[in-house]
Amino acid sequence: MTNDPTMTIREEVREHYGAAARAASSGSDACCGPASCLCGPSEDGFGSGLYDHADLERLPDAAVLASLGCGNPEAVAELREGETVLDLGSGGGIDVLLSATRVGPTGMAYGVDMVDEMLELARANAEAAGAGNIEFLRGYIEDVPLPDGSVDVVISNCVINLSADKGSVFGEMFRLLRPGGRIGISDMVAHDGLTAEERLASGSFVGCIAGALSHEEYRRGLLDAGFTDVELTPTHQPVEGIVAALIRARKPPEPGPPGARPA
Repeated sequence: MTNDPTMTIREEVREHYGAAARAASSGSDACCGPASCLCGPSEDGFGSGLYDHADLERLPDAAVLASLGCGNPEAVAELREGETVLDLGSGGGIDVLLSATRVGPTGMAYGVDMVDEMLELARANAEAAGAGNIEFLRGYIEDVPLPDGSVDVVISNCVINLSADKGSVFGEMFRLLRPGGRIGISDMVAHDGLTAEERLASGSFVGCIAGALSHEEYRRGLLDAGFTDVELTPTHQPVEGIVAALIRARKPPEPGPPGARPA
């Protein structure tokens, strides 16, 4: 037993999402949600019901069953042919698989996850889909095993709220992006007036509620990490006081040589 809250939360998340991966691997719906177990294509704002049906038809069933997100981040990120994209907390791989299609054979889609069962499931899904421009990495979203400036886009789907050290996540995204790179994230965000105690009362950490930042905390965290053009756009409200939101921001481009005219 550890008294470190970060490690305690990580273990709770690992156990919860490991069970979800095992369920999806066996052909059952994985579960997530703010108060009760929301499974499969949920009508409450979680799961595969948030994706375009035509996109889901091209994916392995296990990738769809393991979908636990609160949005569709790779569409928000407006991925382009040839780009390199990284999904933080890639789970069963649904967003990595969709991203790999959007960036095409000249692009690359990475996923990072700390849950062994999810990584095993994601790799099996990538093999079943015949995707050759995908790699899944074991690691933490606060410490990704990729070099500085190695990706064009960072996406994430309802995962950053699970981290006990969100400042490190924001700093890691900034480190990983090339100058001019961008983030396209779906996440749970609390109303600015909601206290940490009220968030905890609304739902668990593993249910994507207790760890949600407020709008202002999220915006300030990204700005402090160095991002610009920060936008938070609410999409739907699964729980009173907590919304799913689309978050966009950019890493500033490198400055040109002295005297250069702006592009």
